[in-house]
Amino acid sequence: QVQLVESGGGLVQPGGSLRLSCAASGSIFSIDAMGWYRQAPGKQRELVAAITSGGSTNYADSVKDRFTISRGNAKNTVYLQMNRLKPEDTAVYYCNAVIATMTSGDAYAYWGQGTQVTVSS
Repeated sequence: QVQLVESGGGLVQPGGSLRLSCAASGSIFSIDAMGWYRQAPGKQRELVAAITSGGSTNYADSVKDRFTISRGNAKNTVYLQMNRLKPEDTAVYYCNAVIATMTSGDAYAYWGQGTQVTVSS
């Protein structure tokens, strides 16, 4: 069993900052890529940022130079530092990780429960 638990969402004014955290736990053999997606009301879920086990990163054009994704030293955590937030960043943010478990040699994508980020004055 694998769990992804997110934290750090909330209400912030335009131009402000938030830091999201996600920790993976359970019967984990290895974690490959981890990332953050978001879904705004009435829109499809979209990739915000991703990071591989080797540290390579990928960002949506809309968040480049404002958001930074990183992994913790234990490699089972991923962070999203969000700066200069805009109202259009308002969404539910989901953590995603590609994980191979102790009981399976195959890797699957797991999702967190989501955390609300609201950017409003």
